[in-house]
Amino acid sequence: MPSPIERANERPLPPVPRLIFASRWLQLPLYVGLILAQCVYVYHFWVELVHLIGAAMGDAGSVADIFRAIGYAAPADGPPKLNETVIMLVVLGLIDVVMISNLLIMVIIGGYETFVSRMNLEGHPDQPEWLSHVNASVLKVKLATAIIGISSIHLLKTFINAANYDNKTLIAQTGIHIAFLLSAMAIAATDRILFGSARPAADSGH
Repeated sequence: MPSPIERANERPLPPVPRLIFASRWLQLPLYVGLILAQCVYVYHFWVELVHLIGAAMGDAGSVADIFRAIGYAAPADGPPKLNETVIMLVVLGLIDVVMISNLLIMVIIGGYETFVSRMNLEGHPDQPEWLSHVNASVLKVKLATAIIGISSIHLLKTFINAANYDNKTLIAQTGIHIAFLLSAMAIAATDRILFGSARPAADSGH
């Protein structure tokens, strides 16, 4: 005997609910756009990496490009030279690109799986571990955590290069980071309050 879910799947949807349900595919161009944005980040990563390698090899043009990109003040007594602080700022910029890329992947895969259609990755060796239990609530918490990580990298870059920023910028970036942190804590607390009692009950049924 077919289960209630199987009987519901066999019953055709009326035209209006079918149209409303099919409208989820309008999000597909948005995720394709994020994939293109991912390509832009990959290109930007390699441009910055080529500049760093060129600067390490002594190319003056690459050194000037790096100083311009990170907003680091060139010395007044001669041409800009690569030093440990500049290298650290460039590497942090590369890490920042990677973290934003990870955030994009999380949004693309998790959002598509949650709001558009199943990807049927069960059993695939490369299935992300977090995808097996992702939902809209879990996705929000993970995105908030990723944003905090990105904000931490930006704040660290600012503190390392603090001499080239005024006090208002330092205070503003610190305040924004704290706001992100408090927002993530509020999202996680709300998720625990709304769904924390339901999850143990669901887990106990397995």
